[in-house]
Amino acid sequence: MSGETCSCGRAIDGAHANLRFMVPDPVLELPEAEGTPGTWLSHATARESVMMQVPDLGPFVRVLLPIQLDKGHTLTYGVWLAVSPDDLQRTFAVWWEPEYADLRLDGFLANAIHPWGLLGVPVTATVRDPDETPYLTESPDPLLTRVLTDTWPHEEAVR
Repeated sequence: MSGETCSCGRAIDGAHANLRFMVPDPVLELPEAEGTPGTWLSHATARESVMMQVPDLGPFVRVLLPIQLDKGHTLTYGVWLAVSPDDLQRTFAVWWEPEYADLRLDGFLANAIHPWGLLGVPVTATVRDPDETPYLTESPDPLLTRVLTDTWPHEEAVR
């Protein structure tokens, strides 16, 4: 993987690469993206934020999508999960509290993941470590289940 770059412009090097989507894909289609009037971000910028709510699109929570690659490598995407307004409120209420460890979110993947697509696929995220963002852990979608559980060749997962 050495020397390749992601859409964020960062180099992909080493056995454990992390790539972060700045915003959910539907937000990119808005004329002002995350700058759309009325947008709420949990932090000062979309890059730093772990939660956002966008008028006419709804709420989103940042989650992690780990991809196991051959040769013991891992590629982890920081993606967005579309959630219900109630789930956003519940998530905000516990994010910095001990109850965060029990957080479970059901929603829809809000970023397309190359080469599989997967935008809009239903998925569940759970907290593995209270010091980390929730991880996508299960899905009724067979392809996303394979993405979460199988080991993928570098050449297929990283292009």
